[in-house]
Amino acid sequence: MNEEMSVSVELPEYRSHKVVRAAKITGFRGNGNADMPDLLLGEIGGVVTLLPEWHEKHKPKVGGYYVLYGDGYSSFSPAKAFEDGYTRV
Repeated sequence: MNEEMSVSVELPEYRSHKVVRAAKITGFRGNGNADMPDLLLGEIGGVVTLLPEWHEKHKPKVGGYYVLYGDGYSSFSPAKAFEDGYTRV
């Protein structure tokens, strides 16, 4: 069981049906603020600048995915979790 939680019952399973926009993070680039380096999305030639609060909350890592949901919310997903749950359209 995951060390972060304790659940006394078996939770029901759910399958995701969301459509998101995402790209693999291939590196970071300094931008003058060490708390908010730009995310390099090398596979698509993109760069994303996010606030320090976003970095603190999501703790992005190279190889994972920057994910943008339809409602404008953005997050980080580890590669395995993202690739196991989403197929490119």
